[in-house]
Amino acid sequence: MLATTIADVLAPALTQDPGRPALVAPDRTLSYAELDAAAARAAGALRALGVRPGDRIGVGLPNDSRIVVLFHGAMRLGAIWVGISQQLAAPEQAALLAHCGASLTIGVAGALHAGPSDVGPGAPDATAAGPSTATSTAGAGRLALTAQEWAQALAVAEPVTPDPVDPHAAAAIAYTSGTTGQPRGVVHSQHNLLVPGAVLVATRGYDSSLRKADSLPMTILNMLVLSTLLTSQARGTAIIADGKRAAEAALWLGETQATVWNGVPALLYDMARDPAIPAGALDGLIEVWSGGDNLSEEIRAAFRDRFSPRLVGTYGLTEAPTVVAIEDRGEPHRTGCSGRVLPHLDVREDGGELCVGGRSDGPWAGLYTPMIGYWDNPEATAATLRDGVLRTGDLGRVSEAGAVFVTDRKKLVIVRGGANVYPAEVERVIAAYPGVRACAVLGTPDERLGARVAAMVQAEDAGLDLDGLAAHCRERLARYKVPETWRLTTAALPRNAMGKLDRPAIAALLAG
Repeated sequence: MLATTIADVLAPALTQDPGRPALVAPDRTLSYAELDAAAARAAGALRALGVRPGDRIGVGLPNDSRIVVLFHGAMRLGAIWVGISQQLAAPEQAALLAHCGASLTIGVAGALHAGPSDVGPGAPDATAAGPSTATSTAGAGRLALTAQEWAQALAVAEPVTPDPVDPHAAAAIAYTSGTTGQPRGVVHSQHNLLVPGAVLVATRGYDSSLRKADSLPMTILNMLVLSTLLTSQARGTAIIADGKRAAEAALWLGETQATVWNGVPALLYDMARDPAIPAGALDGLIEVWSGGDNLSEEIRAAFRDRFSPRLVGTYGLTEAPTVVAIEDRGEPHRTGCSGRVLPHLDVREDGGELCVGGRSDGPWAGLYTPMIGYWDNPEATAATLRDGVLRTGDLGRVSEAGAVFVTDRKKLVIVRGGANVYPAEVERVIAAYPGVRACAVLGTPDERLGARVAAMVQAEDAGLDLDGLAAHCRERLARYKVPETWRLTTAALPRNAMGKLDRPAIAALLAG
């Protein structure tokens, strides 16, 4: 049965087994009773800081109990959660905070960024961010707390009971760039965030024995949905940690007795090829999910040859939210298949594009509701949502049995190690460097990461300082977005008849 709001999601476990571990994190383990009490105190601390329903809270905490407790507390007040990746450069973080109008930030370094945003023309001004202090606000009324200051506020807070919350009101914003490179804030309700976990628990037979491990950042909204919200609906245990290398991850999974783990293809690649990892290291796992990028048949075969748990491919996107299709446990893998569509969804092709809607029949009919839209971007919302159907921008096909085969992920996006890099975003930063006349950013194939970022730069003269250009990018972009391959030319870049960059021709030049 689907919980009405996130405040209700802990109720079954609190009634039946309040002492059961709800969360295993690097700093501490919390039972369901302890998580509930901590969430009530977090809600009290937020209220004392002036947070009210609809206020946006920017959060950049690491993967430990603090971020999970804060999430549950914020949901109890009807606040809007905005995860801010720690991998982003300070100007990028500041631009997102300005765009969503966050009134409070916790553990976000970019909240201290005082200069204008370097994200590019048309990006929101980041000058509203202010100093980190628990007692004063910044220029535009934003209160910026460090993690330590938040801990101090939490220590003196009085717990509060959950407020009545509209489950269909805005509850979270997840930023994901569009093909234009401008950040888009995907807005979801509490109802939307609860549905994927409820469906996955029911269809995969999860129960209180579930111990689901995740080491991707909890600042990614999808990870909160697939960790604490999913496991709570099974009355199981969420296990979280910061990102780990292959051997460390294998040891961690064994020590925490995880039964399900979510790993990106690059890490699975490393695991399958690390001779230091014993073949039986992952025997405690029932299944291993892989998302964030297409799982190649080569990685799948290498992993299968070394380890016993079934490797499960998925297809999903932030706008859905999270999982749209997942491979069945007992069904043999088919080459290129990303799994079967979840039973509450209806995925169809329109001109080769995959479109997601809700089922109108069966036991899950009417459960799905589309994302609310993109924050403060009605044009993008209208283009993506039509008649309640989500146009994914991904090309593929769906079999009569509901199996999804993705042939191309949003044509221009570079998926590097499971992280999306949008060329237009990187190109704007490069173009701002003195001496650059034009540029094109593309992905080059890489066996481990799937793709690496490459840039072809048209310079005014051959003396352009590429080391200086790379440093310019590192100051303004997350590390994974900075090109690893640079090509310099003084010749005009190839363009088509419409004056647009001829990317296939540029890719050939890069390859040569």
